[in-house]
Amino acid sequence: MPMAHTPTSTPQPSRFDATRWSLVWAAGNWRAGTAAQRAMGELAKLYWFPLYAYLRRKGNAPPEAEDLVQGFFTRLLEKDALTTVDQSKGKFRSFLLAALNNYLANEWDKHQTQKRGGGKDVLALDARDAEARYATEPADEMTPERVFERRWALAVLDQVLIRLRTDYIARDQGELFAALEHVLVGGAGAGYAQIAKQLGMTEGAIKVAGHRLRRRYRELLREEIAQTVADPGLVDEEIRQLLRSL
Repeated sequence: MPMAHTPTSTPQPSRFDATRWSLVWAAGNWRAGTAAQRAMGELAKLYWFPLYAYLRRKGNAPPEAEDLVQGFFTRLLEKDALTTVDQSKGKFRSFLLAALNNYLANEWDKHQTQKRGGGKDVLALDARDAEARYATEPADEMTPERVFERRWALAVLDQVLIRLRTDYIARDQGELFAALEHVLVGGAGAGYAQIAKQLGMTEGAIKVAGHRLRRRYRELLREEIAQTVADPGLVDEEIRQLLRSL
């Protein structure tokens, strides 16, 4: 069951984990100090590209989409909007998309006259990288909402893979992870016998290591999803939705 994929970029590991409600709460209290401001930056880094892709699919040109994302996150800070998020009333990504649409409807004129909240950028965007990533979207009739959901799913899987890699490196098993990563991402890779020879292990030990890697990946995915829903009973449905979004 390869659910993972090769990340589109390699962000540095962070003590903040993607899409977690604890991160949302910390970001909502961003005026409290440096740690909370960092949380807001982490939140923006995770969601800016799904929102950018959504805006591009809605027909905005690259510079407009970039400016709108910047203006939107700036407005979240200025209005302390994250302090109003109620975990019990739905998924955070649904709140974020609704808030963006509200921003587009109510703040467009102001945005046109005062781009990016007066120049106070929340995050650094690489427009060329954004367009290169957007160009990989399937050339079909996917709706903007479908594009957003797909990019959300890929962002979650990126974070799970980063957490897993970080865990293995911390246990001085980075070489083992690198040799077996292809069993998660679904790409071509060396067979177990070749990996065993490469690492000086038995083929049986490599097979066991591959099984443990897949099991740990599934555990981390469930942990990640569990932090984004109000009811633990929704985890399985959220994973199914994530897979449908790919």
